[in-house]
Amino acid sequence: MLNIVIFGAPGSGKGTQSEKIVEKYGINHISTGDVLRGEIKAGTELGKTAQSLIDNGQLIPDDLMVSILSAKLDTFENSKGVIFDGFPRTIAQAEALKKMLNKRGEDVTVMIELDVPEEELMTRLLKRGEESGRADDNEETIRKRLVVYHEQTAPLKDWYKNDGKHCYINGSGELDRIFEDIVVAIDSKL
Repeated sequence: MLNIVIFGAPGSGKGTQSEKIVEKYGINHISTGDVLRGEIKAGTELGKTAQSLIDNGQLIPDDLMVSILSAKLDTFENSKGVIFDGFPRTIAQAEALKKMLNKRGEDVTVMIELDVPEEELMTRLLKRGEESGRADDNEETIRKRLVVYHEQTAPLKDWYKNDGKHCYINGSGELDRIFEDIVVAIDSKL
């Protein structure tokens, strides 16, 4: 199975590129953001807890995210693989994901890092907030999310490099060029 972690700061294009990857490779997509927004919209206890954390620019606890992902994976029948969008965000989550996949006789195939300069991220996210109405795409929350990303998530690059799974992609510029670079990176790991 093809198991991909797509990685990058908020606004780096993970969701956009994930859709293209899903279409090309016929794999399932798990966006932790979409899953959490669905829980929030449904008004579940998880949704209420998640909303409070998200409003403060904080991450969802690891054990909670792993349980959600495991349950989501179990819903996919005859899957060719999965792209994990927005997870893992910490080294502890990466270790938990590896353990969860290993129990299923699998592993992460490749980690795609989309690198985008911070000024461009801010511009993209503010524009997305205007277009989509997402409450977490405002300047104050974006700045908090970027601090959390640099402190807690960025160290994953080295973790995946040490695991032999990391592939760097310049996430600025033309969408099709970025996708072509991603395809080359994925195909190099098959």
